[in-house]
Amino acid sequence: MDDFIFHNPTKVIFGRDKEQEIGAELKAAGVKKVLFVYGLNSIKQSGLFERILTSLRENGINYTEFGGVVSNPILSHTRQGVALAKAEQVDAILAVGGGSVLDEAKGIAVGALVDEDLWEFYAGKEVEKALPVFTVLTLAATGSEMNGNSVITNEETKAKWNIGSIHVYPKVSILNPALTCSVPPDYTAYSAVDAIAHVIEGYFTKQPGSRLQDRLVESIIKTVIETTDLLMEDPDNYAARAEFEWAATLALNGLTPAGIGPFSFPNHMIEHSLSALYDIAHGAGLAIVIPAWMRWYSARSRTPSQFRRFAAEVFGLHDPVAGIDALEEWFKKIGAPVRLADAAIPNEDIGRIAANAAHLAAKWGIGEEYNSAVIAEILHLAV
Repeated sequence: MDDFIFHNPTKVIFGRDKEQEIGAELKAAGVKKVLFVYGLNSIKQSGLFERILTSLRENGINYTEFGGVVSNPILSHTRQGVALAKAEQVDAILAVGGGSVLDEAKGIAVGALVDEDLWEFYAGKEVEKALPVFTVLTLAATGSEMNGNSVITNEETKAKWNIGSIHVYPKVSILNPALTCSVPPDYTAYSAVDAIAHVIEGYFTKQPGSRLQDRLVESIIKTVIETTDLLMEDPDNYAARAEFEWAATLALNGLTPAGIGPFSFPNHMIEHSLSALYDIAHGAGLAIVIPAWMRWYSARSRTPSQFRRFAAEVFGLHDPVAGIDALEEWFKKIGAPVRLADAAIPNEDIGRIAANAAHLAAKWGIGEEYNSAVIAEILHLAV
């Protein structure tokens, strides 16, 4: 294993009804006033909104509401949140929702303490400070509840870019699996794909040989597959929701890539263009990209032993190509798209998508390997 530092400062509180503890956690942290960030109306319809407010009031926490976060959060709305956080002089951000809400909340946390425009940090400026972020999760997928990542789409330029900083790791994240029982089947499927994608990137693009880390990845993938199958049959299966949620958290909290050496995120790089240009669910875009990328990557004899291992350990197959086919078939089985046409994306747009993605590839330092021509070649495998 390579040398590494693993530092995850997020406190996770996991279990039934634990959202009722958010007020006490904020009080213990010395927080007086929060910007309460959430999405549309689902948390009000479910009663979660009122339970959160009750916890805040009981602990003397003042709040200002900021709702309206959309899937694939956008820069203009995030800027509004920054302005409100500054005007209300809040001293923390409380995000209640899924990954999109958490991503936007982290952006607001950064923007609230600086004079520069928020987008400068997504364009590459280093984050040096942020308001503390607290979260209550309602959809398991992105791992944002236990990492320092945030992704925002600039509607004007169609750039879907990210920040990564220790300063936006949540201080406390509350995970009650019961809150995810209302997630519909399509978004359960997209969440499963996203969680798998988070561990697959490093698994295939690193050098082979990290036995422990490979087994961690394989166990997460198998757990996600098994629990998703259960949830498709019984959405209210709390035990399956709990294992699924914890697996999704572990998939992107820094544990699985520790010590594996250099790796890259080409599937996410390509997908960000799909969701930026067509506003599809992130997991849906990944289901299209992953099998195509795997076929392209494996055909060039990249880490062949890893593809053989994946087929054997995850699906019990001996042919690496059969392992790729099996993953794609499972995506289809749970209702995720696996072709551009499945998401109503015209094949004629491949050049446009590839050009958009190439900018992010350059930002992430993988532009030489993934230029627009290569990205287009990969996307043609998803036709």
